[in-house]
Amino acid sequence: MMERVKKIAKPLLLLIVLGLAVALPWLGLEKYQLRVLTLALAWAVAAVSLNLILGYTGQASLAHGAFLGIGAYAFGIFTGRMGWNFWPSLLVAGLVPAFLGLLVGLPSLRTRGPYFAIVTLCFNVIVFKVFENWTWLSGGYQGQAVPKPGFLVQRWARYYFVLAALVLVLLVVRMIVKSLLGVTFMSIRSNEGLAEAVGINAFRYKLLSFTASCFLVGLAGALLALENGHLDYTITSYTYSFNLLVYVLIGGAATLSGPVIGAMGLYYLLEHIEKAVGEYRYAIFGLLLILVIIFFPRGVAGGVERLWKWLKENRARRKAGEEVVEG
Repeated sequence: MMERVKKIAKPLLLLIVLGLAVALPWLGLEKYQLRVLTLALAWAVAAVSLNLILGYTGQASLAHGAFLGIGAYAFGIFTGRMGWNFWPSLLVAGLVPAFLGLLVGLPSLRTRGPYFAIVTLCFNVIVFKVFENWTWLSGGYQGQAVPKPGFLVQRWARYYFVLAALVLVLLVVRMIVKSLLGVTFMSIRSNEGLAEAVGINAFRYKLLSFTASCFLVGLAGALLALENGHLDYTITSYTYSFNLLVYVLIGGAATLSGPVIGAMGLYYLLEHIEKAVGEYRYAIFGLLLILVIIFFPRGVAGGVERLWKWLKENRARRKAGEEVVEG
């Protein structure tokens, strides 16, 4: 009986959470609150993309802020300046960062550990400076407007669109993680040398994971541009790479729900206390990260999973003890 309950508990919980997310726009939220939630969902897509390369493949990329901005600008340029249809532009927003990620990954993924993080961070700084100074591309300080298609003019419509994108991305990532490809990614994360010893081409799979991750974060950039309706060069900032890293680590790397919890929880929290704390929000980021690393090394989602496992083991021990006493 208990096993049957366990099997339906998780899908039931997911349905409840999804139902609540669908109902939120009709619960009397202000326009600002709905906008913040929409942006938080878009950041969750970006965090899930980073988790694919960081959590499941074990490569700490610090260039996702650049790829996020490149995807946003690709979407804005093709819809705004070139007049392309919404759907092809959205696809291009993923393909352009994926192609650049492939080019960046070819040399950088031959390095390991902190060296890869440093190389990707340098790339992010270069991209930021290019967009800052190349005004034809970025629009300079004025930036550029991002048009909205007719079916996404309403704020609630954009909320549901970004929510659907997040659910779709989570399903795709889950399919990858549960497949043989996902097992290969995780074997590289656990022990790259051993994976290569048994015949796995670690470089090829790391490059595949990195390219797919760049495609997804480019889509997240397009979603952010769509909701904001405006772009400027700061969207490529390397601070966003660190923000995404914090979202994933606090939420829980190598889990499906962790990046979503981290991104939505932290973004929503900091947006509401920004006026009170100002630039001190980065100090709050750092403090939260330190506390999580010390007390929840696997993040919030990992901590909840660990607590659930402890409760089950404790219950099993208690039940075994009762059976011994009765015997």
